[in-house]
Amino acid sequence: MNDISSECVPSPKKAVLLVNLGTPDAPTPQSVGRFLREFLSDQRVIEIPRLLWQIILNLFVIPLRAKRVAHAYASIWANGDSPMRQILTAQAVALTQELTELEQIHVEVLPVMTYGNPSISAALDRLQGNGVEQIVILPLFPQYSATSTGAVYDAVSHWLLAQRNLPSISLIKDYFAHPLYIQALADSVRRYQAIHGQPEKLLMSFHGIPQPYADRGDPYPTRCHATAKLLAQALGLPDSAWAISFQSRFGRQEWVKPYTNVILDEWATSGVKSVQVISPAFSADCLETLEELAVENRQTFLDAGGQAYAYIPALNEDQLHIEMMADLVRPLL
Repeated sequence: MNDISSECVPSPKKAVLLVNLGTPDAPTPQSVGRFLREFLSDQRVIEIPRLLWQIILNLFVIPLRAKRVAHAYASIWANGDSPMRQILTAQAVALTQELTELEQIHVEVLPVMTYGNPSISAALDRLQGNGVEQIVILPLFPQYSATSTGAVYDAVSHWLLAQRNLPSISLIKDYFAHPLYIQALADSVRRYQAIHGQPEKLLMSFHGIPQPYADRGDPYPTRCHATAKLLAQALGLPDSAWAISFQSRFGRQEWVKPYTNVILDEWATSGVKSVQVISPAFSADCLETLEELAVENRQTFLDAGGQAYAYIPALNEDQLHIEMMADLVRPLL
């Protein structure tokens, strides 16, 4: 029998996929319409009978929303691309450096989107073609929801069904209570307040989901409350100095409460003059933070009598944020 030296067996190639939700390719009604059609056709996102929903989506939702949403995207578009895609690309570069320089792990890190480009399936095709055998997938949704991380599971599963030689894949569910994540959030608040001062109230606004989804077992709201409480504890805030809320409602059904705009209106009406808002559900600034939170909700607060409103940016390429990502993927490589 011939012995096979370990020197003859190459180490398996490794890769990490950093996943965010998605963004249009351009801030135009046509591109936004394509993106909305893909995103809102996912039954993880909209749990309405498919045939009925496709009629509503294509005859009413997209024609009515594409132009307005395109205008909103145009207001945040910079350097020829969306902030989310630019930030995700920078995060992938930073994580590659963190793993290579500090951990001595040689791995390719690719930025991908659940909807739009660059897609999960295209990235997996590329890695398969390059002989990558070990893949870690990190959805950058700190709090698991079937509407976000669940859709990533679906996309990966769909791709796997068409493969014969399957790679080893590890998919990280979430990190809503990871110590480095909470520390990164707390540090970002402290840095911001060291420059801009402390407000009367800190609002932790999370992306919302329909209440029926939570009623049927989606753990997202519970995870959001856990993150908010841990962040408040890290900052040493009394209960009277902060609150949790949920934003970005769509359609007429009830969503998880309290609603961000309602809280801001109530605070201003009751005499609160200064508010700062952070959105721990977002790993990168995007339409929902730069336009909805920073602009629309600011106007809501000021119109109701508030005087000072500020949005604290997402963690984006913050060094501790990148270190947290490395801490999550390292044991799986």
